[in-house]
Amino acid sequence: MVDILTHLGAYFLMLRKAFTRPEKMKIFFKRLSAEMELIGVDSVALVSILSLFMGAVILIQSAYNFENPLIPSYAEGVATRDSMLLEFSPTIISLILVGKVGSSIASELGTMRVTEQIDALQIMGVNPVNHLILPKILAGVFIIPFLILLSMFLGILGGFLATLVTESVSTHKYIYGIQYGFEPYYIVYALTKACVFAFILTSISSYQGFTTKGGALEVGKSSTKAVVFSTIVIILFNLILTKLLLN
Repeated sequence: MVDILTHLGAYFLMLRKAFTRPEKMKIFFKRLSAEMELIGVDSVALVSILSLFMGAVILIQSAYNFENPLIPSYAEGVATRDSMLLEFSPTIISLILVGKVGSSIASELGTMRVTEQIDALQIMGVNPVNHLILPKILAGVFIIPFLILLSMFLGILGGFLATLVTESVSTHKYIYGIQYGFEPYYIVYALTKACVFAFILTSISSYQGFTTKGGALEVGKSSTKAVVFSTIVIILFNLILTKLLLN
């Protein structure tokens, strides 16, 4: 319990140091742009492939389970749309990004710590927390919601492509289903979760990497801890946000 409180205190102190005004805005925006490319652009292919196939799988499974004649023929489209918007895109994609982005952030900062690059920044009078971590957090919070939007679109597109390939559901009924009873608030809900999850995965991963002690072995352990702790906190906040936002 004491260790948990110690880490929580150190985590919030790190965030306090991170969210200060950068000394050189030109350098800050340059780093922000680079982090957005690493976090966002480099993840587009992974998010796209997963979303297309998951949309198709959800459609096929829905068609298999909705064979009851009492269920409307357009229900598969509704199920695919709502599954992608409410849960898969904001939550599952974020958990997948924890493994890709979170581990990368922790490994990068952990390597800088054990090779004393962070100590060198401190000696030069630079605030390493603000210089290294703030761009990562802001880049994640800004760019990951766009990845979630892309995932939602491609997931629904994947379901549409599945109707063409498998003919398990009428294309016309699928299109009607994804339009039926659509709530624009679902988009707001998904993007709110995406922003919170992006903050969690970037900040926790940064903390684990920044506080690494030892050598190469500890860098690997920090990367693993970043993935594990980020996943647990995201699942916890998924429950909290779902209760608050959909109540």
